[in-house]
Amino acid sequence: MEHVIAKPGQGAGAHGHLRWILPVLCLLAGVHLWLNGGMPPAGPWQQQQDIASLQFYYASLPRMVMALLAGAALGLSGSVLQQLSGNRLVSPMTLGISSGAWLGVVLAAVVLPDNPSLSSGWPALLGAMLALGLVLLLAGPRGLNGLPLVLAGMAVNLLLGGMATMLVLLHDQYASNLFVWGAGDLAQIDWQWAQWLWPRLLPAALLLWLAPRPLAMLSLGVAAARGRGLALGTILLLLLAALWLSAVTVTAVGLIGFIGLLAPNLAQLLGARRPLAQLACSALLGAACLLGSDCLALAIGHWAGSSLPSGAVTALLGGPLLLWLVRRSLSTAQQAAVLHMAGGQRRWRTGDWLLLLLALLGLGWLSIALAPGPDGWQWGWPDALLWSLRWPRSLVALSAGAGLALAGVLLQRLLRNPLASPDLLGLSAGSTLCMLLVAACLGRPLQQDATMLALLGALLVLAGLLWLGRRHQYAPGMMALSGIALAAMLDAMLQTVLARGTPDSLAVLAWLSGSSYRVTPAHAVWLSLTVLLLALAALACQRVLTLLSLGDGLAQGRGLHLAAARLGLLLLVAVLTAAVTAVLGPVAFLGLLAPHIASMLGARQAATQLLVAALLGAGLLLLADWLGRVVIYPRQLPLGMLASVLCGCYFLLLLGWQRLRRGGGQ
Repeated sequence: MEHVIAKPGQGAGAHGHLRWILPVLCLLAGVHLWLNGGMPPAGPWQQQQDIASLQFYYASLPRMVMALLAGAALGLSGSVLQQLSGNRLVSPMTLGISSGAWLGVVLAAVVLPDNPSLSSGWPALLGAMLALGLVLLLAGPRGLNGLPLVLAGMAVNLLLGGMATMLVLLHDQYASNLFVWGAGDLAQIDWQWAQWLWPRLLPAALLLWLAPRPLAMLSLGVAAARGRGLALGTILLLLLAALWLSAVTVTAVGLIGFIGLLAPNLAQLLGARRPLAQLACSALLGAACLLGSDCLALAIGHWAGSSLPSGAVTALLGGPLLLWLVRRSLSTAQQAAVLHMAGGQRRWRTGDWLLLLLALLGLGWLSIALAPGPDGWQWGWPDALLWSLRWPRSLVALSAGAGLALAGVLLQRLLRNPLASPDLLGLSAGSTLCMLLVAACLGRPLQQDATMLALLGALLVLAGLLWLGRRHQYAPGMMALSGIALAAMLDAMLQTVLARGTPDSLAVLAWLSGSSYRVTPAHAVWLSLTVLLLALAALACQRVLTLLSLGDGLAQGRGLHLAAARLGLLLLVAVLTAAVTAVLGPVAFLGLLAPHIASMLGARQAATQLLVAALLGAGLLLLADWLGRVVIYPRQLPLGMLASVLCGCYFLLLLGWQRLRRGGGQ
């Protein structure tokens, strides 16, 4: 924790650096106006109301103002959150606040599309408060200034973002606008949003006036601050103000990531130590960062011939920043720490196999025989037409669930990290992005050569993770956060593809949601055979997995070649992930939860955990496929999206319950 009192010469050094911010802002503003249409023609505007003048006054200038306002608000919000928590990795994005606000606005737009209160910012604020509450529940008081807070925030970010995407998919009449807005776009056609935003940012002025003294007291520790008379209500008001700034910004411009993380850290690097200096500097640097990112977005758009969302550019720049900050800010112990998900105390028994197989057979019969129809619910063996439509989907769900569960077990034992899974480490996003980029650049169908492209993307992400993790001996916390940062970068590129608003965007989004609508019998048989062969290969590696989970020293002492074993297992994980992603699309959380549930049920040996997790994953995805067909009949939900939401909710409830149990036992 840094002290409030600056060292001699420290403040002067800070002012020496900060005096360059305003000239840099002016320079960026000029470049931004030049890239976005140029300066207005000479002469009075009333006499020069041509296209160039209208472009400047109603598009270029409002966009620049929105970049300045939104960047300053996000920078200030991030500074308040970091000073309140004492954690330099905290921001509206890493805490899931931005995704919570996005979910609030999307939900309000769907439920009450004609309500004028939607533009007030309150739906976004309520969503942000929900996200923050979930994160604080998961991390607990002792995890506020360490890695658990960030990992919990990123898990909430994935869950709430997935729920918002599902709502967009179900209400495709608003999809074209929500695609661009969800990617974070600053494009303006008039002064409406700028006039809406600036009055709602007035709490920022109150923050600069009232927050320095409470934040200075909090820098000494919460106990010391309370001892000096700091009321809990003051802390809550500061937190609410930070949430409000983030919420109204998301309402106005969509999801803009990493600005709230970058600006406060740059302020500290430039020498800002006192709370007021950090707040003011973070606001100015946030404005400069977002304006610079938008300049880059405009430049790339001119070069590529199409617009690029500013939020995607900030995410692409912020992903490497998160990796750099975690190496700089976290100690070795923090990098090795994870959110613990210990297994249960019971042992796996022979009778459990029978119960699990019977449950899976029951789910299989349920998915085939029970479904709503025009005359209500129907129970019985379907006719030939319905059977031809249902069995490929059920077989794909079984195969994909088993494959992702196997990949999760392999990764968790290989990295000795209970948070390792194909989606949290970015493998699914890498496969998806490679397929989409090739399809977009070459103008070919998405499913053409899908397996090879998905495998290539997964292998590239794996290579990046291994390169990043070598320096820290593959510490679990570092590997998890590296994967999350890579996944955020890849997701930004995916959002860029969707934000183009082409007629194929909805089809791409449906595939990204894990859709089984268009699965053919050939796809189903191919995936099932592939997963079966890879499952046999994974079972053949049970001794290797057991040795790796015991530690490198013991594994080498038993004659295991570590490099070859790791490479082979990682290749097996990549092939499993690529096969499932190529047919079904990405599915989040299943590869994380199925191995953990198997461990809770007592399946701790490598072979037992592989088999039990595969059966559980198959059952979970089969149940999600059936629910997706019947919940909102005659419409359908993608099984991948529904499974992600269900598994994500279970994951959050499980971690919250375990934290409460640990707290109750202390």
